[in-house]
Amino acid sequence: MRFVACGGSVTMLSGAALIMLDNVMPLALANALLTVAGTAVTTELHARFAFRSGPTGGNTHLQAGLTVLVAYLFTTGAMLTLAGLDANPNALTQQAVYLSASGLAGIGRFLVLRAFVLVPAQRRPAAATIPASGRLFVTARGVHRRMLALAPVFIPRRVPAFS
Repeated sequence: MRFVACGGSVTMLSGAALIMLDNVMPLALANALLTVAGTAVTTELHARFAFRSGPTGGNTHLQAGLTVLVAYLFTTGAMLTLAGLDANPNALTQQAVYLSASGLAGIGRFLVLRAFVLVPAQRRPAAATIPASGRLFVTARGVHRRMLALAPVFIPRRVPAFS
């Protein structure tokens, strides 16, 4: 619910800002600027409130931006597919296709952000440590459980790194 509230609030504010910027600059430019700004704001809101993963950095914003790009391509593809199937779809059909695609894209973004981008601090994998001897060891505890589920392989308790 927090994910929808954060994203929905910023989207509604962006919609209002788009109307206000309509007389100031071209619509495509205003939309692009608001999309970039909205993505930055929602990434922070999602990190702090929806997923409680803490403050974000540039890499996190880039990854979240890529999820927005994929969502945009998905919704655009859905609308182009509709146009290919029906040259003159009615407004209800267009809205149904667009909102369905947007909903699916939102669910996809949520899953990717939660699993890979905005991971709460207590669920982050432990970093490999360098002991006083200077040799790097990776422990099985330092491997994220989801990564183990994706690649079920035997990981020894301690594996010395090549030097």
